[in-house]
Amino acid sequence: MATTQRIAAGVALAAACATTFAGCSTSRTSGQGTTKVPGAPAPGSAVRLIGDGSTAYTGIQPHLPSPERLKPGRRPPQFVVFSWDGAGEDGRKLFSHFRKVAKANNATMTYFLSGVYMLPEEKRDLYRPPRHPPGRSDIGFNDEDGIRDTIQQLRLAWLEGNEIGTHFNGHFCGDDGGVGQWSVEEWKNEIGQAKAFVKSWKTNTDLKNEPPLPFDYDKELIGGRTPCLEGRKNFVKAARDLGFRYDTSGVGNQVWPGKKEGLWDLSMQLVPFPGHPYEQLTTDYDFMADQSGTRTRGDPDKFEEWGDQFRDGLLQGFQRAYAGNRAPLVVGNHFESWNDGAYMRAVQEVVERICTQPAVRCVSFRQLVDWLDAQDPQILRKLRTLKVGQAPEEGWESFLAAHPAPEPKGAPGAPPIRP
Repeated sequence: MATTQRIAAGVALAAACATTFAGCSTSRTSGQGTTKVPGAPAPGSAVRLIGDGSTAYTGIQPHLPSPERLKPGRRPPQFVVFSWDGAGEDGRKLFSHFRKVAKANNATMTYFLSGVYMLPEEKRDLYRPPRHPPGRSDIGFNDEDGIRDTIQQLRLAWLEGNEIGTHFNGHFCGDDGGVGQWSVEEWKNEIGQAKAFVKSWKTNTDLKNEPPLPFDYDKELIGGRTPCLEGRKNFVKAARDLGFRYDTSGVGNQVWPGKKEGLWDLSMQLVPFPGHPYEQLTTDYDFMADQSGTRTRGDPDKFEEWGDQFRDGLLQGFQRAYAGNRAPLVVGNHFESWNDGAYMRAVQEVVERICTQPAVRCVSFRQLVDWLDAQDPQILRKLRTLKVGQAPEEGWESFLAAHPAPEPKGAPGAPPIRP
């Protein structure tokens, strides 16, 4: 990139930050007190462009709280993670809408970006999916306006403290070359391509004058969710080798998470399904599939009822954790208008009802794993003995009164340094 372009990009980014965040300094109130958040983006002169200038190092992410270790005898905060598969901005403006919903309710979220949303249709052959011909994608590609709008939302979301994860690329499910059949090396190839499309959108489009994304994606990317929750076994092995810190592609109950294959297992969870004797996964898609089957627009007379079922199921799952074992609640959604937007309305109502309650932290997966990594392993093991909705019979003060182990060495939020 020419020198003038590099300077212009840095100045534009710094100006956007100063205008939006008045210097980008902040503090955050948590269930354990107020933590001063350091780390405004670096001044414009210190912005370091990466590669073709699609991304840049701008300093520590703003609005990212420092994790604190739970004090002995204290009840854990109630974490809730709202996450979005295949995050991108289109004509429905759902990405920008939920950014505003999050800001208004003291929440941050995780946006799982599909890499092909950064690749224009005319350059689709640059994508070489495992077990499929070049240029194949089951969710399509994007156009220049969509890429520009998505870049803007990603930039603002990160500056507001949200996480940018990955939903990979072509979203291949099922038995015809789907992700469930991919090898560890094929997963590594897919992850590498997902990163490459994010790091090279300026090369692949005419959007040369757009400011860069304000993060190094190789460092920002620490987790993802596989398409259709398939292919997890080999994905986790590939992700561990590539330095990921968590996976959220499994199915589980509302209990405290542990690690599998070296990654935090932050699986999707089962919550009550109002009106049914069984439970359902905490995703808009799974509730929809049980309500209207394969039709994304079912009976209009049922839209309100279906949205209320999803909302109330999430609220019941939240309440049994909040009053019980305090296990983090994991929610997964899509920026879709299925059944006339019933699930978008439901998710917004859940965010508005729970994220401002005492001791509740609506956070990204990154913030959750930062907190988990900062905890005494003995305390986490005790928490994992609690069943769904089970509060300690002897009370939290007695249950977590054990003497803590030494705090892990290293930067806050980083995995412990092993000898």
